[in-house]
Amino acid sequence: MEFYFPTEFGEQLAFGAALAAALIGALVMFAPGLTLKFFALQPRDLRPEGYGAARSAGGLIVGFSATALMLAQPTLYLAFGAAMALAAFGRILSILSDRGNAIRNMLLLVVEIVLAALPLSYVFGLV
Repeated sequence: MEFYFPTEFGEQLAFGAALAAALIGALVMFAPGLTLKFFALQPRDLRPEGYGAARSAGGLIVGFSATALMLAQPTLYLAFGAAMALAAFGRILSILSDRGNAIRNMLLLVVEIVLAALPLSYVFGLV
């Protein structure tokens, strides 16, 4: 099996977004303590269920983005971009509804918007 790297610039951007999400997901999956601390979610009493939830979420991100990387189909890039756009929408809801107007939330919103925009711009032919 060969490693596929796209030749079109737009697909390279979509591929890069999926790769970045896979790396973020791997960080969440393999270092849940650091991730929870970064998100200010560090539990007071160390319970394995909290780490299990973080690892599971990281595994979902890794699995979805790795599927987009391995199969490299426009439909998968569309699904990946739509999922990241909905994640960004959820963060916007949090900023507006939960008084989450913090620098960390704004930074993560920008990351989610970029990770959504790159594959969607490729799929819709904007790049």
